This record gives sequence, C-alpha cells and structure tokens, in this order.
Amino acid sequence: MALFENLRTVDQIVKRNPAFTEGGLRWLIFNAGSNGLADAIVRIGGPDSKRPKVLIDEPKFNSWLETHRGSR
Repeated sequence: MALFENLRTVDQIVKRNPAFTEGGLRWLIFNAGSNGLADAIVRIGGPDSKRPKVLIDEPKFNSWLETHRGSR
C-alpha cells in the first residue's frame, strides 16, 4: 500500500533529483511492467480518462534504483 506522503509526481521527482530528465523518467514508467518498476507506480484514472495521473512512491522508487545500481 502506498502512503500518501510518499507519493510524488514526475515533475517533483525530476526537480528533487536533477540526474533524471522528465522524458527519461516517463520512459521508465512506460516500461514499468518489464523493468520491475511497476510496484513503485500509482496510476489514477482509467482508460477513459483523458490524462490519467501517474504518481511515484518515492521510497519504492529509491529501492528499485538501488537494485539496479551497476557494480564497479
């Protein structure tokens, strides 16, 4: 279950973490089903919605990032 205080918009994540671009983050979200990020994504609004809201559970996103960190 996502806690309200952990949810961020794409814009909020990009502003807090300038290493991410909006386009890059949206690409990760678009491919969330195949890259394992789906657990960190909250979608509000169904297929009939003109522009469904996409929110990111920031702690889950951070955990996902940690698991995808490359080894040196």
